Amino acid sequence: MSSIPGYNDSLVSHQTFVLIGIPGMQEKNSWVAFPLFVLYALTLLGNITILYVIKIDQSLHEPMYFFLCLLACSDLGLCISTMPTMLGVYWFDSREIPLNGCISQMFFIHIFQEMDSGILVSMAYDRFLAIRDPLRYRIRLPNSVIAKIAIAIFCRSLLVCFPFPFLIKRLPFCRSNVLSHSYCLHPDIMKLACFGAKVNILYGLVIVMSTLGLDVVIILISYILILKTVLSIASHQGRLKALNTCVSHICAILIFYIPMIGVSVVHRFGKQLSPIVHMLMANIYIAVPPLLNPVVYSVKTQQIRQRIYKMFLLKKTVLAARSAGRVSSFT
Repeated sequence: MSSIPGYNDSLVSHQTFVLIGIPGMQEKNSWVAFPLFVLYALTLLGNITILYVIKIDQSLHEPMYFFLCLLACSDLGLCISTMPTMLGVYWFDSREIPLNGCISQMFFIHIFQEMDSGILVSMAYDRFLAIRDPLRYRIRLPNSVIAKIAIAIFCRSLLVCFPFPFLIKRLPFCRSNVLSHSYCLHPDIMKLACFGAKVNILYGLVIVMSTLGLDVVIILISYILILKTVLSIASHQGRLKALNTCVSHICAILIFYIPMIGVSVVHRFGKQLSPIVHMLMANIYIAVPPLLNPVVYSVKTQQIRQRIYKMFLLKKTVLAARSAGRVSSFT
């Protein structure tokens, strides 16, 4: 006899989960497939372009842009982690995923999200130093310090997410094996467990409060100090110029945290809403921030915008020259 009431030892824990596309309308998944493919293609193109532009332009080898490279790498990791199952569900109707594969995807999704949050905190600190002490900004943030910050962000994310696979692996899944999304998340998997999920719930709550919650507090404090410093600048033009350097980062913060808060609110209080709303919010939460971050920084950062424009102008000139060469060879 099992010591756990209501659990029969003869029941076998599920080793496969089923992912969901459009709830109740699986035959219409193909409608989402092509837009989702375009979204992922643009995400990859945007983030790789940011990395390439910063790499080749020596004038962009500054702390702000190195942190932007970290954000682009993290967004690429998140995109690659979710792309196979999301495209598989919507395009090929391939909805089954092994338990170990689901746990692996969950692990990497949470790691890259934790990294995104840590990088946004580092960027807030970077903006504070740049505005508070612009003359010593580069001295106080040399490449060695940036590398140490990057390692610290990765180590924190790894340590925080390391217990998740073990916490999930110990749970028995003898009920439904149908997940709520087209990718695997820790809260989504644990709620399918027969019992024993209280530890998972408690650990998840502690992690949210001690990492993401703490990150938000640090960012708010950083911007309070930034605002205090900006208000001490004598000229109106100087204040506007200082604040303008923060616009891209503020947009990145909103892009990251608003979908996260939206999904949490819909999940907690929106049980009466259509399942399609839950699906849309879940997809926006995971797929839109990596797409919009390079767009925001390309549009709002003059140096990156000019470099991308020159890069495409040069490519257009080279193509025109090659075309002219072919015409002259025929004549």
